[in-house]
Amino acid sequence: MGQESFKWFPLLVVSLFHTSVRCSSVEQKIYVELNSTVPCVRLLNATHQIGCQSSISGDTGVLHVLETEADLDWILSTGPHPPYMVVMEAAFFTRSTMVKMKNSSRVAGVAVIKSNTGPTEGFSPHTSCPNQNTGVYTEHYGPELANCNNTVWNPLGNGLSYEDFAFPIFSLKDDNQTQVIRKCYEDHNMRMNGSAPQYPLCAMQLFSHMHAVTDTVTCMRRTDLQNSFSINPEKLCDPLSDFNVWTSIRPLNNSIKGHKENESVVIAAARLDGRSFFWDIAPSAEGTVSSIVTLLAAAQALYPVALEAPPQRNIFFTFFQGEAFDYIGSSRMVYDMENSKFVIDLDNVHSLLEIGQIGLRNGQSLWMHSDPVSRKNTTVNKQVANLVANIKSVASSLNLSLNEPSATQALPPSSFQRFLRVRPVPGLVLADHQASFTNRYYESLYDTATYLNVTYPSDLSPEQQLEYETEAAKSLTQVATLVARSIYKQAGGEDRFLNNITADTKTVAKLLYGFLIMSNNSWFSSLLPPEALGRGSILESSPPQYYIGLRLDNTVKSVTRFVQFILANMTGTVTKLNQSQCQNPKDVPGESKDLYSYSWVSGPVSVNGTTDPYCVRSSVHLSKALSPAFELTDYGSREYSTWTESRWKTIRARIFLVASPQLEMMTLGVGVAVLLVSLVVTYFISSKAELLFSATREPPNTTY
Repeated sequence: MGQESFKWFPLLVVSLFHTSVRCSSVEQKIYVELNSTVPCVRLLNATHQIGCQSSISGDTGVLHVLETEADLDWILSTGPHPPYMVVMEAAFFTRSTMVKMKNSSRVAGVAVIKSNTGPTEGFSPHTSCPNQNTGVYTEHYGPELANCNNTVWNPLGNGLSYEDFAFPIFSLKDDNQTQVIRKCYEDHNMRMNGSAPQYPLCAMQLFSHMHAVTDTVTCMRRTDLQNSFSINPEKLCDPLSDFNVWTSIRPLNNSIKGHKENESVVIAAARLDGRSFFWDIAPSAEGTVSSIVTLLAAAQALYPVALEAPPQRNIFFTFFQGEAFDYIGSSRMVYDMENSKFVIDLDNVHSLLEIGQIGLRNGQSLWMHSDPVSRKNTTVNKQVANLVANIKSVASSLNLSLNEPSATQALPPSSFQRFLRVRPVPGLVLADHQASFTNRYYESLYDTATYLNVTYPSDLSPEQQLEYETEAAKSLTQVATLVARSIYKQAGGEDRFLNNITADTKTVAKLLYGFLIMSNNSWFSSLLPPEALGRGSILESSPPQYYIGLRLDNTVKSVTRFVQFILANMTGTVTKLNQSQCQNPKDVPGESKDLYSYSWVSGPVSVNGTTDPYCVRSSVHLSKALSPAFELTDYGSREYSTWTESRWKTIRARIFLVASPQLEMMTLGVGVAVLLVSLVVTYFISSKAELLFSATREPPNTTY
């Protein structure tokens, strides 16, 4: 390249940059990107696929807002501009409406405007018999109780979350962008006196193409083949997975797996996860958070008394992850116990108390559910009766009403069922319902703080709300006290210490605020490690989401981390270790990483805005919540969960104006004509170049 060429190079770069900026500007003028969107994604198990997806290039349709039955008829039959992209209020998001759209070729996609309150009659997109194929009741064990024959636990369940839709379905927040969509529709697409609108029309495009198809067996086989033979393998789907959180009153050596001699443990359990129709939207207030908060508060109340006056048996707190998807966490822990891969085995388990849905008690009775099949064994029945007696004894001192359902009623869906599949462990499930769920919004986007009656006076600041004791907090505090005292008594603790075990209402109030309103608060911040607060912080101005999702690169989902560190602070001890020692305790005399976990946490913020970090030593640990089916590469397993989530590249939503087909064809025709003319002119100029561009050339000065 000569000197003259170098002079023009900077101008060429500037020209290209200017062109790219102008292109970007043109795109921004054409499209309005929608940011606050959450898609329905594809999930797969051993037999089929569920969920939604778009075509690889996204699906486009003329925007139509569904507000009346007439609008639905317009979309499905009479409207002249199909396919339609349907925008609907949450009230129209019903099974009957969605099935009609699923069976129509005139619908390109759906966008649901999220509402803070659900329909008064209830709404649950889950099945009416949750986890029915992976619970304890089968044709071989209590066949009369299998498939919810005895009790339909979730009668409002319509199964919408388990349908397979060939078009994208997104959730939209009811915010300014929703108003932009409405205005675009009103300005361009609204019918006038029943007549069809004229072009240009407002259109919407949704991108949510999923890589996985058919079922988990097919998807994992293709992924395994790519990993074996492809230079650049691309995963098509991933198993749903995360971690369980557990701790024990007396530390257990986590490096030695299997049976512990002379160790008997009472397990107190709760679940960590929930789901709804849309990916990563799972508020799960009654379904999950009520039990998490209760068990955390019970652990905090019990721990100091158990240290001062240790009960005969050890007490084991565990939080299971992935229970909404065929008991991923509990089935994995039981599998590890069976195969000497866990810190204890099933022979060490004395009894179990699980905290189910208990947030909607509202002063009514709590119910103690047990398994009628295992209670036919005299020994098991005696131990369960003893557990019932212990809880009733504690309840009487707290003025709480407790009852047992019919002796022939099955256990509700619960992690406890996975233990019973292996052996008849004595245990109970504590819940606020006698038979069918009290929860009208089970596993839906309406199971929120408002539904649990966690609300605050409008004049309170965020910090004041954090401390505010709602009625729900007071109710759950009572239940937490009941659970803590009952577990202590069941573990062989002395009655004279029971009155010293009392849950703290202020703590319960903070937990409810952090888990249901806003995780980014001063209390949660003080309990987390500094790296969790910086770039990529897990703290948000919203509650954590409880969908299990994927565990990529050994990362831990936010709700698991919250529970891990809150539990460590509640049951651990503040040490004098510095940061280096806290992160490498094996080098410190007297410290044991096999018995304890060590957490360097941020500490509270002082008046001048600084923090005073410290090291917490606790017996809180994580264990895998990955279905054994993927450890065994048995992707078609009928024994264990086989749920996977499809991978994708792009999730986007945008609106724009679309011209009439006639104008589009005319534009295409003009473009083709210009192209042909350009080719002819170019050929003519090229063939006559010597004549048109002839010039006298100077002889070259180059010497050799």
